[in-house]
Amino acid sequence: MADEPQKKPHLSALVGHTNGLTKPASLAASTTRAAGGGGGGANASSKKLIAAGSRWVAGFNLPVSYFTERPKLPDNYTQDTWQKLHEAVGAIQSSISINYNLEELYQAVENLCSYKVSATLYKQLRQVCEEHVKAQILQFREYPFLMHRNYSLDSLLFLKKINKCWQDHCRQMIMIRSIFLFLDRTYVLQNSMLPSIWDMGLELFRTHIISDKQVQTKTIDGILLLIERERNGEAVDRSLLRSLLSMLSDLQVYKESFEQRFLEETNCLYAAEGQRLMQEREVPEYLHHVSKRLEEEGDRVITYLDHSTQKPLIACVEKQLLGEHLSAILQKGLDNLLDENRISDLTQTYQLFSRVKGGQQILLQHWSEYIKNFGTTIVVNPEKDKDMVQELLDFKDKVDHIIEVCFQKNEKFINLMKESFETFINKRPNKPAELIAKYVDSKLRAGNKEATDEELERILDKIMIIFRFIHGKDVFEAFYKKDLAKRLLVGKSASVDAEKSMLSKLKHECGAAFTSKLEGMFKDMELSKDVMVQFKQYMQNQSDPGNIDLTVNILTMGYWPTYTPMEVHLNSEMIKLQEVFKTFYLGKHSGRKLQWQTTLGHAVLKAEFKEGKKEFQVSLFQTLVLLMFNEGDEFSFEEIKMATGVEDSELRRTLQSLACGKARVLIKNPKGKDVEDGDKFIFNGDFKHKLFRIKINQIQMKESVEEQVSTTERVFQDRQYQIDAAIVRIMKMRKTLGHNLLVSELYNQLKFPVKPGDLKKRIESLIDRDYMERDKDNPNQYHYVA
Repeated sequence: MADEPQKKPHLSALVGHTNGLTKPASLAASTTRAAGGGGGGANASSKKLIAAGSRWVAGFNLPVSYFTERPKLPDNYTQDTWQKLHEAVGAIQSSISINYNLEELYQAVENLCSYKVSATLYKQLRQVCEEHVKAQILQFREYPFLMHRNYSLDSLLFLKKINKCWQDHCRQMIMIRSIFLFLDRTYVLQNSMLPSIWDMGLELFRTHIISDKQVQTKTIDGILLLIERERNGEAVDRSLLRSLLSMLSDLQVYKESFEQRFLEETNCLYAAEGQRLMQEREVPEYLHHVSKRLEEEGDRVITYLDHSTQKPLIACVEKQLLGEHLSAILQKGLDNLLDENRISDLTQTYQLFSRVKGGQQILLQHWSEYIKNFGTTIVVNPEKDKDMVQELLDFKDKVDHIIEVCFQKNEKFINLMKESFETFINKRPNKPAELIAKYVDSKLRAGNKEATDEELERILDKIMIIFRFIHGKDVFEAFYKKDLAKRLLVGKSASVDAEKSMLSKLKHECGAAFTSKLEGMFKDMELSKDVMVQFKQYMQNQSDPGNIDLTVNILTMGYWPTYTPMEVHLNSEMIKLQEVFKTFYLGKHSGRKLQWQTTLGHAVLKAEFKEGKKEFQVSLFQTLVLLMFNEGDEFSFEEIKMATGVEDSELRRTLQSLACGKARVLIKNPKGKDVEDGDKFIFNGDFKHKLFRIKINQIQMKESVEEQVSTTERVFQDRQYQIDAAIVRIMKMRKTLGHNLLVSELYNQLKFPVKPGDLKKRIESLIDRDYMERDKDNPNQYHYVA
């Protein structure tokens, strides 16, 4: 239309709109004239105008004019518009169709707000909503409370009714708010003291319905009844519970009206249940029930309870089912679970006890007590000495597995286990150390086919763990050294690598000083091999080398156990060989002294029987006895004793091995297991054996009490020397020291258990020997004597 110049615009007039509200024709006409700027008449009313806020703009390039005064609303406009809105709200509340377009209603609210009637509109809306909510309470007041015989059914119907009322209210308020949204976003937003339309609806529902004492009591009672039924195993309408509890939360009465009562009833329920089930059920069943209850309550929080209830609810269950019965649960069932190695039940116990304050601590105490009690039964009973070490190893494996799998490798449980082992294993001084040394001997001795090298290494590692708990490590050293000497000298060691591996473990654990003598024993054996190579070369250069092949092990006395020398009557050839070796050795090492240990000697003898030739691997004492039968076929006990010079008890065991064992080279007369005075021994020419070389083992005298006491006494003597050395070392450094401080220093330095009385004796001994002296004025003060 812009391409029609010089023509006066002739446009049809549109009815003007202000904010979407249709203007009356008179208002539209007058506005047009004002905008036309004087071109009035019929032509003016036919112009096309576009409403834009408070100004009117013509479709063409017409001049823009501002209103000189605000347009007035027609008479009764506010009242008529409110009537429409009131009818719409009523239709929503009655759940019937609305006669007006929702957009039209929205525009109506916007227009009213634009003309400063927002306060009145808000007040009228609140009044309408309040009247409707007030009317709803009547259906609940008239509801036949407790009229039904089936209370739970009556309660459920009531809950459904209140839930429907709430759902209807929410739906209605959402619809009402959508119509009055402009009011909510302008006037209400600008007045901080006024609640939003949605909040106003919540406030009205809370004030007039849910705060009604009778309705609230009935609602809360019904909800609690449903939860109680669910806890008893019945299926309930969880969506109904979720909706009702969400209602209480939205109305901000959840904590005061529901949660407090819910937690009180939960507390009472589980307190009674805990007391009853602790009497009726075994511990595993009870703990399973507790886990199930905790899971159920956690599920309730997720499904329908408010999230804020989770912490107090779970705490309540834990307190009543666990916290009140911690000691009782452990006293009643922990020992059985541990004895039977019930891994899954122990895992559950740990997990549950970790949830409760103080639960882990009390579990730790019972754990420690169990280890001490069980371990003590292994250690203190002399009847179990034979299997003590194996039982200790098995027990340690068991508790390690429980800690790893059940107790999640908790450091507190590991440390307390170590302390408990250390406590019980030292309740019986010295014996465990002795038996551990013998156990190691049994594993390292040749003939032990129980384990491969890898398995043997694992066994040694486990033994070292037990060894760490022992206080008297010097007792272990004494017995280990004695057994190691036998293995090395008789060639009974299963593996040199295993021996050195064990030595390395001991060195790492106790330091170089602990293993220096043991290492010296290995060094002696290696040096002896070199000496024997030289000795064989030396014998080849002799004019009369002899028929006997002599092998000698040279042992440094300070490294090896103390052996009591036994003088026996060797035959002339043996004596001659001894002298030859003595001359050879002392020629290379002047100033040394050789002492022959006949108790450790052994030999290989060749013999002829009717069946043929045989070879015997025997001890030196057996050799001396058998060589006598080259001179005759029959000798009495007394004659053998006189000829050999072997000590009485040793000779009896030697003859027993030759005449009463499996390989009976001699015949004893009269027959019997024991060798008595006057017994005769005859050479068995009819001897038969499937092997060519036969090893005749010496009848092993079980380690006598005297021998054990002897080893223990040597340890005690060594300890006295160590105490004396420690006292002198401390006093030399400090010069003057009080008794209590000296004792304290000694406890720090000494690596074995010692009693205060023993320390006092050593101090007195050193005073007597003028290493130190008492102070003249203070008898508890000592001075070092240079």
